[in-house]
Amino acid sequence: MSKFDKTYTNGEVTVFWKPEMCMHSTKCFHSLPEVFNPTIRPWVQLDKSTTDKIVETVKNCPSGALSYKYNDEVKSEKVQPMENPSVRIEVTNNGPLMVTGSAVIINKDGTETIKEGKFALCRCGQSSRKPFCDGTHKTITFDS
Repeated sequence: MSKFDKTYTNGEVTVFWKPEMCMHSTKCFHSLPEVFNPTIRPWVQLDKSTTDKIVETVKNCPSGALSYKYNDEVKSEKVQPMENPSVRIEVTNNGPLMVTGSAVIINKDGTETIKEGKFALCRCGQSSRKPFCDGTHKTITFDS
């Protein structure tokens, strides 16, 4: 867990936000603005809706920046890779590569990052969080 990651809970569910993975699709706050509101702090307020609606919204996060665990399942923050990883990669129209599955990313300095679930990889080459997408493709009118 990076120093920028945030954790929010309502007692039933814990939501994790990893800003370095966020591609700013705006799906969370358009879907459930009473919970996900980037104009206030904290920007995630789980007490403003039901657990079911929160979980449904988090599941629709295209980058995997938002994830959740029901509190009776919250255990270690350390993610262990799957034994037989399966990865699905989708090339989006004028956007990032959407990756679903378990993957090990080897950085140019040789360090490894384990990613599980959903995340977005930059295709435009302009992300400040390479290799991950930060949404810059929308502001530079990336066309692919």
